Amino acid sequence: EVQLQASGGGSVQAGTSLRLSCAASGFPFADFTIGWFRQAPGKERERISCIRSKDNALYYHDAVKGRFTISSDAAKNTVYLQLDSLKPEDTAVYYCTADFWFTTCSQGNNMDYWGKGTLVTVSS
Repeated sequence: EVQLQASGGGSVQAGTSLRLSCAASGFPFADFTIGWFRQAPGKERERISCIRSKDNALYYHDAVKGRFTISSDAAKNTVYLQLDSLKPEDTAVYYCTADFWFTTCSQGNNMDYWGKGTLVTVSS
């Protein structure tokens, strides 16, 4: 059974940082792509970042390039998303997702597996 457990959300001030974690199980971690998506109130869901551990393939949405950093720890089957220089517009529910194909994530298509989200609230 595929499980994706996101954690690390919270309420912070603009300009500060958070680190989200996604603990994955039930599939070959290195071969799959883990993606972070987010959905803000009243807005469409958007992909933020993707990583495939076996070749370190990476993707970042333009809105977060230079501020967010995705990384993985294959020994722990965990992917991290470091959120720096947070802005109020980063407020959203962040979801950890997984799919075999990297392009599914990088192109913003519907990932096969979704975990429950973690809420990030950034106040000005």
